[in-house]
Amino acid sequence: MTKDFTTGKIPKQLLWFTLPFMASNALQVLYSTIDMMIVGKFVGTTGLSAVAQSSQILNFATMICLGISNAGQVLVSQAMGAGKKERMNPIIGTLFSLLMILALIFTVIILGWGNAILRFMHIPPEAKQMALEYLTICGCGMVFTAGYNMVSAVLRGMGDSSRPLLFIVIASVTNLVLDILFTGILGFGVAGAAWATIIGQAVSVLFSIWFLYRRRLAFGFDFQRRSFRMDRNYVRLILSLGTPMAVQSGFINLSMLFVNAGINQVGVVASATFGVGGRIDDIVNKISQGIQYAALPMISQNIGAGKMERAKKVVYWTWVYSAIMTVFFTTLYLCFGKQMFMIFSDDPQVHAMSGTFIRAIIWMFPAFAVMRGSGAFIQGIGHARLCMILALLDGVVLRIGLSWLFGVVFQWGFFGFVLGYALAPYGYAIPSMVYFLSGRWKKRKILAEEI
Repeated sequence: MTKDFTTGKIPKQLLWFTLPFMASNALQVLYSTIDMMIVGKFVGTTGLSAVAQSSQILNFATMICLGISNAGQVLVSQAMGAGKKERMNPIIGTLFSLLMILALIFTVIILGWGNAILRFMHIPPEAKQMALEYLTICGCGMVFTAGYNMVSAVLRGMGDSSRPLLFIVIASVTNLVLDILFTGILGFGVAGAAWATIIGQAVSVLFSIWFLYRRRLAFGFDFQRRSFRMDRNYVRLILSLGTPMAVQSGFINLSMLFVNAGINQVGVVASATFGVGGRIDDIVNKISQGIQYAALPMISQNIGAGKMERAKKVVYWTWVYSAIMTVFFTTLYLCFGKQMFMIFSDDPQVHAMSGTFIRAIIWMFPAFAVMRGSGAFIQGIGHARLCMILALLDGVVLRIGLSWLFGVVFQWGFFGFVLGYALAPYGYAIPSMVYFLSGRWKKRKILAEEI
């Protein structure tokens, strides 16, 4: 299950390591995408708006869990690079226990304050009850979402990209079959889509645990009860590194709630259009994010092994591949954007507004291309403070500030809200690139020394 990235040809390694991540990321987004497609067909625009809005809340919780998972991934990768494979068992056990506690906290929050959060978002009245149903049901399945992220992060850190793809394929197929059954055939509406989602996640996680238990020696975790005890040192390292990563991911999604709140006041058509556009954009971003997922363990292993020049070359090749993908997806949006919206909705008003969304969102793509390389490097080197600063700048200051400036102050309406959201990632991309190219990171202590 392990792969050594401290030797070999970087372009070939990065490319082949990236492809399964692209596929698994695309399938992971397919969970909620399938929900939206089927809900759009069988429930209509109101149901589409409900799923889109409640998914933003769920994505916030998921991104927090993902940030903590990525911190564990960095520890696993650096431990492997430094030749400390015996530390895998306590790292994995600590990460698992932390994520389960975090998932239970989010479940309590969603069940207790879900209605209040939806009111804050100004969800159109006709979609509110369906949104609450979807949010409540999916909120009960947060432990499965956190479990998948944990298993995938550890495997990524070990250099395994094929098994996370296997696990997400199982979840996606289960979700698709149940979506058609519950929502389309049995007519359960939005609630049926929610049940299909969490059952698919549960099947995937339970299968992955059984699969890894059968191969526990190769996996590096013995699944003994004592191994789930949290090691204080690893709790400190995971939280110190994972909190900024969680803030980065979480606040970006939190800012989506503010942007959604402004767009929702424009009307249910604008709400549905932004929901569909956000889902398409999420698919594109997740696919391209596969290269960052591949770059992170490669960079971390080489940093742990003290091969800093090789780690730098990984960043350069990440930029090359990211630039190619940016050109491809920009062309796809401009040529077939409206057709992509038509897959999700039959509403002509949504189709008409899709062009406005596309003209604004494509400004985001170059920023993400830069972030794939320099962002992975900052995470891989373990610079928690810089991650936190850039996350706040991107997710709070610019994403909310620019959306409010263009949408409200300049009165550009729907286009202004989306444009502000699209330009915000430059607050992360530009400083991270400057930091990497300046070489100031060379003065930092290697994280592997503390593992």
